[in-house]
Amino acid sequence: MLRRLIVFLLGIVALLNVVVALHAWRFTHFTTTPGPRTRNPEKLPVAEKIKLILTGLQNPKPVNLAPPDFPYENVTLRSPNGRLGAWYSGVPAAHGTVVLCHGYTSDKSRLRPEAAYFRQLGYSVLLLDFSGNGASEGYQTTIGYREADDVAAAFRWAQARQPGAPVVLYGVSMGAVAILRAEAELGLRPTANIVECPYGSMLQTAKNRFVSMHLPPFPLANLLVFWGSVENGYWAFSLNAGEYAHHVATPTLLLWGTADPRVTRAETDTIFTHLAGPKQRVNFLGSGHEPYWHKHPGQWRGVISRFLCTEINN
Repeated sequence: MLRRLIVFLLGIVALLNVVVALHAWRFTHFTTTPGPRTRNPEKLPVAEKIKLILTGLQNPKPVNLAPPDFPYENVTLRSPNGRLGAWYSGVPAAHGTVVLCHGYTSDKSRLRPEAAYFRQLGYSVLLLDFSGNGASEGYQTTIGYREADDVAAAFRWAQARQPGAPVVLYGVSMGAVAILRAEAELGLRPTANIVECPYGSMLQTAKNRFVSMHLPPFPLANLLVFWGSVENGYWAFSLNAGEYAHHVATPTLLLWGTADPRVTRAETDTIFTHLAGPKQRVNFLGSGHEPYWHKHPGQWRGVISRFLCTEINN
């Protein structure tokens, strides 16, 4: 009887690991088949949540929706992760260049409104597709880890395009974490950072995902991060924006939405506290994990403008 019980429990553990390993693969590898992506888990009905738990999400490679409505040129960048697609748009007598870095399962076309505003403020813009996304090579994402190499490639390209001019890094969620890692571990030194809703750590963001689905975060989140590490060849438990912040001396503007279900106030507090250089923080009341200019266009524009005026134009 005891032996059967042990065999049964081992079978359950093995099955659990198979299911979680499948989820880790689906999270970090886009499919070549076009189609809709699985909706946010917190918005799914119970039946679809059960199906998602058993089969994993549908995760087609993000594609660019439309080109900018301002003048631009297609640019190809070289990264250790392969060829990267980007859009560059210069402005006369630019104050500098803003490099725009998108979030998870996104692409450069989603940042066209932000880029248009930076141009309005007098900055050239470089909109980047991370490896595996949009027009860039590959079908894999490491949710901020290797994307730091893409940030470095874009930063150096911007420096070469306008030598001696300021370079500002702007990142959303995964893009924000990639920026912080690029500075902490790859030695980038931009003029300023604007980071929106960076998650605290890979483990914590995995926990938040399971909580949003009303599932126990332990041990599921830990197993997800472990299998993600195995499948992607890096230790995902070390992907930690709170730790990276200790090594970021660049003037940084940190933005967060108070209704964000994926990035907690505690995570944001930790990142902001640990930032080593001049820093500012602004919370957007009632905004979730979404572009803040949607609900708070005036506040978002004012915050961005004042920060850049303080850090660049003075």
